[in-house]
Amino acid sequence: MVMDLGGTKIKLGLVENGKILSVINADAQSQNGLRERLPAIKEMMNGLLLQQSISANEIVGMGISIPGIVDSRQKKILSIDNKFNDAPDIDLSAWVSETWHTELQLENDARAALTGEWQYGNAKDYDNVVLMTIGTGVGSSAVIEGKILRGKHYQAGVLGGHFTVNINGQKCNCGNYGCVEVEASTWNIERICKLNESYAGSALANELKIDFESIFRCAAGEDKLALQLRDQCLNVWGACAVNLIHAYDPEILIVSGGVMGSAEIIVPHLQKKTDEHAWTPWGKVKVCAAKNINTAALLGVAYLVFNP
Repeated sequence: MVMDLGGTKIKLGLVENGKILSVINADAQSQNGLRERLPAIKEMMNGLLLQQSISANEIVGMGISIPGIVDSRQKKILSIDNKFNDAPDIDLSAWVSETWHTELQLENDARAALTGEWQYGNAKDYDNVVLMTIGTGVGSSAVIEGKILRGKHYQAGVLGGHFTVNINGQKCNCGNYGCVEVEASTWNIERICKLNESYAGSALANELKIDFESIFRCAAGEDKLALQLRDQCLNVWGACAVNLIHAYDPEILIVSGGVMGSAEIIVPHLQKKTDEHAWTPWGKVKVCAAKNINTAALLGVAYLVFNP
């Protein structure tokens, strides 16, 4: 059994031998906390088990990925930023044990997504990999010499979204200024757009929702503000990619997340930026879209259930 508790969507699934048997999505409602969502999550997961005719004694374990800093040994969420803010106070191991009588494997969502790509996706043939996931926020993670990077305090590799890319930038939710996230992620892009003096005359003013889908779509229609925002975000992500390469020395950089509906624009741009600006005298880092964009985290935590 696997869960990916994202800031926008919750994904629940059943995985066997690296293959997803069944998956279901639900609105995260993360602003209301995690505790009140647990009964609905339990009901949905039990529905999947029933659908697949899987009994309790066939369950090997539960893998859960969640944004934030996660102590994967103690199976505790140490810190989380404006998504499921009550999660650090919830004993998920006890909940899983009481509900399904099995053990929990808990991991940061970007780390889980990278594990899924490393084991089952486009990073399978590499031992040095970095992932950048772009969506509600910006996440990152790294595998170095065949080992998942976690660090003493479980922060290593996962804070790429909080690299400073604009020393004169806005204050981020994390307390820093000019982070990748505050400059170019879904949670702040609408605010950036509406503060622009040309917003009222832009095609974006007619959109029901301002997100990267609408920005890239309006940019394709040559809307001036949408083009400006798109190019600004591409350059921020490019700077993030260069920083990740300098920090973790990968052979390949995997890009994932909700923005990958525009992968045909994003991936070539990041490849060009990293080719031009990353200091890699040994050669060029390959930039590649994730193979399992929507399910990598589920596959990743499933792998960790069998390989804790």
